[in-house]
Amino acid sequence: MTKLLLSVHVLAAILAVGSITVAASMFPRYALQALDGRSERAVGVAALLHRVCRGYAVAGLAVPVFGIATAAQLGVLGDAWLIASLILTALAAGLLATAILPGQRRLLAVDGEPGAARATAARLTMLTGVFNLLWATVTVLMIVRPGSTTGV
Repeated sequence: MTKLLLSVHVLAAILAVGSITVAASMFPRYALQALDGRSERAVGVAALLHRVCRGYAVAGLAVPVFGIATAAQLGVLGDAWLIASLILTALAAGLLATAILPGQRRLLAVDGEPGAARATAARLTMLTGVFNLLWATVTVLMIVRPGSTTGV
């Protein structure tokens, strides 16, 4: 059972979180192109990237659910590396839900005022970088498992 839970956890992380990190990273570029009128295609691409982020955010809930189930099976729920990973995961999820997705919505809804839109896009780029860094840290913690007796 542990192998199945771990497999679903890892696959969900790769598919959901991976998709969000790529789509969220690409979004500001296409949103700005759409606002500048440089590309008619950019409007559709930005809207698609936002839908990917929103849809995979829901699917991404499977990552901590199956991660906690796997940790319970392995008996490591109290380990520091896991607790740190859960805190970082919650921070990343909160950042996505409260700043990144709303920022994308704001950029998609902008009419005129390119100055404000550029500031929003710059902020969104920075927040997406922080989101990606949080997930990279979680990934390293999951692999290295500092202090774990089963770690390498």
